[in-house]
Amino acid sequence: MVQHVEQNLQLMTKRAVKAENSAIKLKQENALLQVQLQNCQLENEALRSGQSASLAVLRHNADLALQTLLSVIASSRSSVKQLISGAESLQLVADLLKSIDRISEVPGDTE
Repeated sequence: MVQHVEQNLQLMTKRAVKAENSAIKLKQENALLQVQLQNCQLENEALRSGQSASLAVLRHNADLALQTLLSVIASSRSSVKQLISGAESLQLVADLLKSIDRISEVPGDTE
């Protein structure tokens, strides 16, 4: 019976050693996973800040494009107004040239 108790004690000791080794491995794995988690969180924050920076750049570029577009529109309107004014001037000249045919020669004074 003593021998049986000693065998049980040895088995329990082996199980305890295995459990301690397993606990040590799990603690090491847990520490490694904690480091990986922190790295992932830092990477995630970096990506988010980079994304918001990219969004800010995109908004800035859109604002610049809008300002350029508004400037082009204003310039185009001015050009169209000048073109219309020039066309009206040309129409006036054309009307004057048409009316030349209607103008009759004034008879010269007979002295």
